[in-house]
Amino acid sequence: MAQANVPLKDYRNIGIIAHIDAGKTTTTEGILYRTGINHKIGEVRGDGDGATTDWMAQEKERGITITSAAVTCFWNGHKINIIDTPGHIDFTAEVERSLRVLDGAVTVFDGKMGVEAQTETVWRQANKYGVPRICFINKINQIGGDFYKSLDTIHNRLSKHALPVHLPIGFEKEINGLVDLLDMKAYTYSDYTDKALVQGEIPADMLEKAKNARSLLVEAAVEAEDELFERYLNEGEESISLEDLKRALRKRVLAGDFFLVTGGDGRGVIVEKVLDLVTDFLPSPLDVEAIQGTNPKTGDVIERKPADSEPLAALAFKIATDPFVGRLIFVRVYSGKLTAGSYILNTTTGEKERIGRIVRMHADKREDIDMVGAGDIAAVVGLKSTFTGHTLADPANPIILESIEFPEPPVSIAVEPKTKADQEKMGIALQRLAEEDPTFRIHTDEETGQTIMSGMGELHLDILVDRMKREFNVEANIGEPQVAFRETIRGTAEAQGKHAKQSGGRGQYGDVWIRFEPTESGEGFEWADEIKGGVVPQEYRGPVQKGIKDTLEGGVIAGYPMIGVKATLYDGSYHDVDSSELAFNLAGVLAVKEGIPKAKPVILEPVMKVEVSTPEDFMGDIIGDLNSRRGRIDAMEDIPGGAKLVRAYVPLSNLFGYTNDIRSMSQGRAASTMELAQYEEVPPNVAQEIIEKRTNK
Repeated sequence: MAQANVPLKDYRNIGIIAHIDAGKTTTTEGILYRTGINHKIGEVRGDGDGATTDWMAQEKERGITITSAAVTCFWNGHKINIIDTPGHIDFTAEVERSLRVLDGAVTVFDGKMGVEAQTETVWRQANKYGVPRICFINKINQIGGDFYKSLDTIHNRLSKHALPVHLPIGFEKEINGLVDLLDMKAYTYSDYTDKALVQGEIPADMLEKAKNARSLLVEAAVEAEDELFERYLNEGEESISLEDLKRALRKRVLAGDFFLVTGGDGRGVIVEKVLDLVTDFLPSPLDVEAIQGTNPKTGDVIERKPADSEPLAALAFKIATDPFVGRLIFVRVYSGKLTAGSYILNTTTGEKERIGRIVRMHADKREDIDMVGAGDIAAVVGLKSTFTGHTLADPANPIILESIEFPEPPVSIAVEPKTKADQEKMGIALQRLAEEDPTFRIHTDEETGQTIMSGMGELHLDILVDRMKREFNVEANIGEPQVAFRETIRGTAEAQGKHAKQSGGRGQYGDVWIRFEPTESGEGFEWADEIKGGVVPQEYRGPVQKGIKDTLEGGVIAGYPMIGVKATLYDGSYHDVDSSELAFNLAGVLAVKEGIPKAKPVILEPVMKVEVSTPEDFMGDIIGDLNSRRGRIDAMEDIPGGAKLVRAYVPLSNLFGYTNDIRSMSQGRAASTMELAQYEEVPPNVAQEIIEKRTNK
């Protein structure tokens, strides 16, 4: 892995993002092959060695990407750190944390399907982090692949500001190259495995189309610079040189709301054109605004520029357990230098830690390096108490970077070790897996004493159990999947919580009046203190809040945690001798038990956004089945390849096993994806069933 000393302006930290099965991993493999990292292209499915970035056993078997793999390669004097992210919604946290540390992204589309459910999700995530993108429509050389129809779906569902920078030559399996609208040349190949593209003239039957498409590109580009715009209006398209065009388009792409589109076969020589787009149009660490953080001592906002001379600021964005070196922490260095053997401050925990080794990752292979500088990504060995989202900083110049927030997992299963020997191993395995994956939670059910695993979906939990078995040799029995219901209130109520006990000697006395009402967001717990004067002394108000918050965690209808409740302390009384923190804590508990039942409490359930792509023949069965699962059909539309797309909202409790059901319903030809949309109120008859189940436990 030669080519050290690449200047920072020629670094590219990019992610490959897309819907499951669009060909992200295959495209990454094509890139690694073309940049000389690999000597052959790994197949994602089949009996081969598997793709380089899919190195977990489960990834090779299922042909999907589960963990984001980081790989470094070089192209035309540029150093490219690529993160191949998963497409399956159950691993959305992997995408989220990757986008947090990337500067740019290549969005891959399946040319037979166009924009799919998960494409929209990753697109929204990229918008949230302001990540500039280029679009690659893959698989257009396969039957049903269509560059232009897929482009239409991008315009309809993602952004009107997406313009082709290349046009494919040929259709479906006849595709053998592209027209580059920048230099107006054709680049062709006879077979996708060719060593190089052949430059030539644009085919006569495509010349008019290419000219029109280039005019649109120039029109969009000149908007970036007033001087160019003036020249274009006065002297026409010919006055804009290739350098002008590239510079202006780059400005537009870097702004994050304009996207260049190309297409082809992700396995083949055409990815060289994708690499050119990455190096020409996606940002270097210098193009990204200086990272902002907080000074932990003063709370002031401070910033760090991407330079080795600045104090160290780095973000740990992923933990992985490597069978050979142990715990690997992937870090993005925003400023300063991270040196092997040095001491750093974890500003999130306040602990000092020593950097053991630093390794440059090539999926599961690694190369030791002494130092990682500003703008770069590498993995660190030897950090014991650093987790995802933690900031590493120079002890003399501390800074805390904004962490990464993850959604609450909606699905749970009970897990029990099969033997006594498995028990201890299971504890260690679960702890390791939870360290790696912030959307995986473990807790012990107080009533039953069982260990409960919570995750983002059935596949997520399935793979975690599988990993526990393979990587940690733990045999376990798994319970039925359970839905994470919640409770909330729809009305307002006021209640007194009074705890007064006299039993000879000093008594206990706490008295509060609390108003309960729904929060505006419908989430979390809010606390307000409206006490005038000293009717409840300051030192007793905290215990009241804690008593209320802890009681809401246990719910009032069916024992599920309550969300979306605002509690306001507005009156009360105390006793000089008998009042204590404990008495006021218990008064808070009594206020919840008294007030919440009067505030119209309801049970909420997680509702999933489900998308099903199906041949038209099975449409009736699919819709009928979704209706029987209490689903609401939201939209139906045509998608490339002559199939139909059904979008619906369905309660999670009715979706267990849906993937298998839909296969048998459609002879294996329909496919579905789902993601958590929101929590909604459960109908009264279903609520009754839930309450009965909980009380008969």
